[in-house]
Amino acid sequence: MAEKKHDGGKHRGSGRSSPYGLSRLAPAITLVDVAKEIERADEMIGQTTSSKLKLIADQIRFLQEQARGILEDAKRDLDLHRADCAFSRRIGHVYHLYERDDGSLYWSMVSLEEWGGEPPHAYAGSYRLGPDQSWTPVEEIDDEVDLDPLTGEAIVRKLLPG
Repeated sequence: MAEKKHDGGKHRGSGRSSPYGLSRLAPAITLVDVAKEIERADEMIGQTTSSKLKLIADQIRFLQEQARGILEDAKRDLDLHRADCAFSRRIGHVYHLYERDDGSLYWSMVSLEEWGGEPPHAYAGSYRLGPDQSWTPVEEIDDEVDLDPLTGEAIVRKLLPG
């Protein structure tokens, strides 16, 4: 004797919510089929969730690296502002840092080359003072933009290279 698949009355709702096929050509939907569909959905949702969380974790790592770099730059800038200076520093100018024998730092307008390669104290680098009071090592200064960083032309060149 054949199994009875549905023992209730006829379904009276829309075809989309029918618990059984509405045509003789429709495939039979068994409990195993429903379980497989649920399993596939679980796998897909798990993979999607995992990939989204991985993306967020990567973004967090990237932001942590950026924050670390910002904090390191801020510490360097604070330390450089505390170096001895006997003149008024101006935005956009390059200054040269030297270290005395006792470890203290001081600013000079005289470059290493102007000392003939033999400064009175150890050379610690050359920096340009930015409009935000940050210090940029001369090695990192963009050679193309050799203008006052506050001029419109310098800003446009920085924003629209080429």
